[in-house]
Amino acid sequence: MDFAAIDKQISALEACIDSTVEVTPGEQLSVGVDLGTAYIVVVVLNAAGSPVACAMEFAQVIKDGLVVDYVGATRIVRRLVQQLEERLGRQLTHAAIAVPPGTGHKDSNTHRHVVEGAGLEVTAILDEPTAANAVLGVQNGVIVDIGGGTTGLSVIEDGKVTYVADEPTGGTHVSLVLAGSYRISFTEAEELKKDQDRQREILPVVRPVIQKMASIVNRHIEGRDISAIYLVGGTCCLKDFETVFEKETGRPVYKPANPFLVTPLGIALNCNA
Repeated sequence: MDFAAIDKQISALEACIDSTVEVTPGEQLSVGVDLGTAYIVVVVLNAAGSPVACAMEFAQVIKDGLVVDYVGATRIVRRLVQQLEERLGRQLTHAAIAVPPGTGHKDSNTHRHVVEGAGLEVTAILDEPTAANAVLGVQNGVIVDIGGGTTGLSVIEDGKVTYVADEPTGGTHVSLVLAGSYRISFTEAEELKKDQDRQREILPVVRPVIQKMASIVNRHIEGRDISAIYLVGGTCCLKDFETVFEKETGRPVYKPANPFLVTPLGIALNCNA
């Protein structure tokens, strides 16, 4: 796996958060909407599949992969889409979305209705780790997507998904532990978690939560021939997260430089307008 190329691709997407790449008037654009527990992210790609714009907003309208505030979620997606349309000077019409692995038809449709309520036609619904694999290109192994609310995984064999699972425990639980340990608010804990200068300090505090995430993965891959684990999702941004995971699973563990944006990019790559 060429992580240098993957990191370059993600770096280009990071740059599009603050700047916009010019597109031609008739150029086909692909959109990915990631309805996360902590952040809603909208990614736009040009006809070549390269990032041209990205917008995100902190939101608590999704819990454990389920929409708990439909109106709030729709408003945020509509606002982000409008921001991107103004930046690009183009109307956005189609989008792909993703849901946690194993999400039922009814709950998947709720995600669809949120995005359609924001004015976009949904062209594809994927599970999150499978969306991430559009970027990673894993042929054999397990992709673990750890977001705000859940730990989801997809087992990949010969380039095909053969098993998926998803269980509660994610970044929200990390923040709750930090809030309790440091006696600070949840919002302050969210900021502390993202402070790179203090990540070595907080790792021992949240290690039990990471170990629980690893135990979820261990349970689902028991008896399977898994050569490596690939981490994506915002929670995995914590420094040395992969080291704890490797020790608990006994398998090689890899993560891109910025695992947070892998899934949103992969969702957009699956938009078939």
